[in-house]
Amino acid sequence: MDRTVIHTPIGPLTLEARDGFLVAVGFRGGPGADPGPGSLLERAAREIREYLEGRRTRLTVPYRLPDRATPFQRRVWAALERIPYGRVRTYGEIARELGTSPRAVGGACAANPLPLLVPCHRVVARSGLGGFAGQWQTGLALDVKRVLLDLEARISGGR
Repeated sequence: MDRTVIHTPIGPLTLEARDGFLVAVGFRGGPGADPGPGSLLERAAREIREYLEGRRTRLTVPYRLPDRATPFQRRVWAALERIPYGRVRTYGEIARELGTSPRAVGGACAANPLPLLVPCHRVVARSGLGGFAGQWQTGLALDVKRVLLDLEARISGGR
């Protein structure tokens, strides 16, 4: 597995690739090699930076969700992938679509290994932001969610 850490306005992001696919985006720094020119990690780093600068609304780097993901997680993540840039849906809306509970949707969002590409930040609670990035549950995580939603709303002209 190849790994790199990029520094962004929302903090360090660890990008991991395997077999020609991005497989993880983590909200913590750590060890990682510089991505080689023309590599998948270099492309992913460039696209993520462009997204965070408001110059890109869609990430096109190839990614693969984990084989260990449950069928339910895959259904939730597919629903997240259908949320357009600059829009939000509630945990309850997705739960109704999938015939499950908002809490179960939140659990699948928290297990998402590819935030930004599978846009769990676009899922909000009925009465506020809700959670974000199960791997990194702190007040800072909600600040990042707010930054991402504000960025998308500004670029797209609204939610």
